[in-house]
Amino acid sequence: MTSDRFSHTVLRDIGFMLLDEGKTIRVRADGMSMHPSIKSGSVIFIEPYEPGAKPRPGEIIAWKRDMGIVVHRLVNAYMQKMQMHYITRGDSCMGNDNPIVFEQIAGKVVRIEYPEGKPVPANKYAVIRPNYRLNRILVRIISQIYRVKRVIGL
Repeated sequence: MTSDRFSHTVLRDIGFMLLDEGKTIRVRADGMSMHPSIKSGSVIFIEPYEPGAKPRPGEIIAWKRDMGIVVHRLVNAYMQKMQMHYITRGDSCMGNDNPIVFEQIAGKVVRIEYPEGKPVPANKYAVIRPNYRLNRILVRIISQIYRVKRVIGL
């Protein structure tokens, strides 16, 4: 295991431990799956759910996976075999994620700050029904702009 991979694993585990203890954590967003609600490089504040509280569709939740944490919007919940299952989706993703169970949910996003530190108003990311198709097109355009800038050296 490389040093970077080990560091990532340790930080991930510490973050999960802090959430399990009821603490709010800050993480840097990486990727474009939640664009425009969460831009890459933004700081996300994740807080665990209070005992007895359940995630609600429209909330942006953080869930655990082997590689780390996924922050996507909860789009649906259903009961199957006496257990709740939750479906999430990135605001600019083409499809839903695989179902998760409550034990995989680390917490919910309670605040977002732009990369330069300015808070994002809640009404900018508390959208119940994002326009997935439009968001996907915007991400493609933004990605192409970044590629062109790299090629010409800007």
